[in-house]
Amino acid sequence: MSNSQGASLDKRDAVLEIGTEELPARLFPDLINMMAESAEHLLKEERVEYSSVGAYATPRRLVLRIKEVAPFGRPLVREVRGPTYGVAFDDAGEPTRAAIGFAHAQGVDVSDLIIKEEVKGKFVYAISRVPGPEASSALKDVFTRFVRGLSFERAMRWGDGGFRFVRPIRWLLALLGEDIIDIEINDIKGNRFTSGHRFLTSGMIEVHRAEDYFDILEEAYCIVNQDKRRAIVEKGIWELAEGAGGQVAEDERLLTELTYLAEHPAPLAGRFDSDLLSLPKEVIVTSMKAHQRFFPIQDREGALLPVFAAVRDGLDTRIDAVRKGYERVLSARLKDAKFFYEEDTKSRLDTYVPGLEGIVFHEGLGTVLEKTRRIVALSEAIADRLEYHDDTKAKVKRAARLCKADLITNMVREFPELQGVMGREYALLSGENEDTSRAIFEHYLPRFRGDILPESPAGVILALADRIDTVAGFFGIGIIPSGSEDPYALRRSISGIVSILHEREVHLWISWLARKAVSLLETGAMLKRSSKETVDDILDGLGQRVRSSLIDRGIRYDLVDAAMAIGFDDVPDTYKRAEALQEASVTKEFALACTGYTRASRLAGDIYHGAVDPSLLSEPAERTLFDALCMAEESIRIMLGEKDYSGILKALSELAEPIDVFFEDVLVMAEYESVRRNRLALLARIPSLVRAVADLGKVVEKAV
Repeated sequence: MSNSQGASLDKRDAVLEIGTEELPARLFPDLINMMAESAEHLLKEERVEYSSVGAYATPRRLVLRIKEVAPFGRPLVREVRGPTYGVAFDDAGEPTRAAIGFAHAQGVDVSDLIIKEEVKGKFVYAISRVPGPEASSALKDVFTRFVRGLSFERAMRWGDGGFRFVRPIRWLLALLGEDIIDIEINDIKGNRFTSGHRFLTSGMIEVHRAEDYFDILEEAYCIVNQDKRRAIVEKGIWELAEGAGGQVAEDERLLTELTYLAEHPAPLAGRFDSDLLSLPKEVIVTSMKAHQRFFPIQDREGALLPVFAAVRDGLDTRIDAVRKGYERVLSARLKDAKFFYEEDTKSRLDTYVPGLEGIVFHEGLGTVLEKTRRIVALSEAIADRLEYHDDTKAKVKRAARLCKADLITNMVREFPELQGVMGREYALLSGENEDTSRAIFEHYLPRFRGDILPESPAGVILALADRIDTVAGFFGIGIIPSGSEDPYALRRSISGIVSILHEREVHLWISWLARKAVSLLETGAMLKRSSKETVDDILDGLGQRVRSSLIDRGIRYDLVDAAMAIGFDDVPDTYKRAEALQEASVTKEFALACTGYTRASRLAGDIYHGAVDPSLLSEPAERTLFDALCMAEESIRIMLGEKDYSGILKALSELAEPIDVFFEDVLVMAEYESVRRNRLALLARIPSLVRAVADLGKVVEKAV
């Protein structure tokens, strides 16, 4: 953001509107952030002076508003150093040919050259000032680059050109105050016309000034500002819920989706037959949210009421007809669900398991029944590895056998979002115990970013087994995510594994987990690649996720690399070490410890690791370091057992001073070999101590 020094009356707003076919609502939250960042970057590059920039979106338009654009952009001042004063001017102070040539090359007069005193002497400088660009010219470049620079996961190409966009562009509005910005994208030229609400207006609408854009669109039943639409939706559904004697079950994702599905939101409430409340709560909630985008309304205790809140894209006129339509559609879906539920519960859940033979998981990886058998074997192996007692092992094995059975049921065939949910419900109705039933549901967690994680031991084991089998299977047949291509959501599976291991503090080595999963596939003759290649790629994928997750948590990249350099097999342990490094890195002692570590490693790291002979320690500084190391080694040994990495780093930081004094006062490469080897052995103990936590050689010194 910049501020012009020109009169505020000369400043005008600018608006770019990209009119499109209907856009997917899921794109908008990330897209709006990307639009704002891209615009700010381009405005800075083109030296446009303005006060603020905002990005907006509705189902049929992407909008950029730049407020208070100055008539001219920021001037560019260039300062170029030339020859020394003695070369540029003679003894009489007259300019030499060197000064004249330099001034000419820089486009300035010799008399405008200035002299600056520097450490290395006096130098001649040429300073030139390039006027700021005219706003309309600069915005033409900004708007053109902005539209062409927007990237989408699934862009489409239409017409004869190679331009790609998420949906076909139908119109472009580009204004600076009253003036049209002359842009053209794929044969569509910028103008001053826009389109209002698709059903409540007709024809194109003229916008005379950019400053009037938002008001004109609102008069045409299109609220461009998504924050304003969100406030209308949120306030409306809460008031409707309170009017029905209940409250809204909060759902940030649904609220966001509804905000971007309507250009003129009008909340309304509807009802359904209370007899349908006999269905499991999740069935009703899924029917409302996933299929109809309705908000369930519940009482203070969380029990559902036969009421829902919805949002219409339009006006309040004929709202009763709309309400009846919504009620009719929801009731029909819930009645179907009730029929499916009653049919499904006529059989026990375990009777559905053999039917999994008829569902292909993937043509290269067999059926879902074969996958289930691998999950059973993996779950048992994980439970043994984690040394769970027999009761938990039995529950894990039973849950693993039943975890995919609900895929055969009528309910899940009709409502795929309920897989796992119905497995839990049907397991309980079939007489399975609570832990087994809960694990069936939890093994699908997390389902999306920000979702809850499994909590029960059986659920954690089953979730890990299912995901590692999926990842190992696809990697084993050569299907590995690359770039934006990840049709089987393998990155999500990898992220789930890392999140579960970290958040639930499961100390299960991922190399063992990967090898075990691959060995089961190898036994079943599923692999098309070597087991070593497959395991290596799995570990690489898991390592990348651990690294990106730690960086996302605000830990410096070099500290992450330092922690992971000594291994990341134990995921929760890796997180603890990286977090301890981040905490310690702000201290001066840590910087000194890194320097000492690096010097010690270079001198002795790969040279000598023999025992230190105290009798050969002749210098006070080396005796002091030896004593300090002995004390540190004992305390670090205890702290390692307790995984107190912050304490270990504190103990290492306390060695910084004796290490520094040692290098100042002691000649490591002494004349006598026995003394030299003894000093190298002393230094070798420093990196061996530190490597219990990290490889400090990876730490960027300038960042410490």
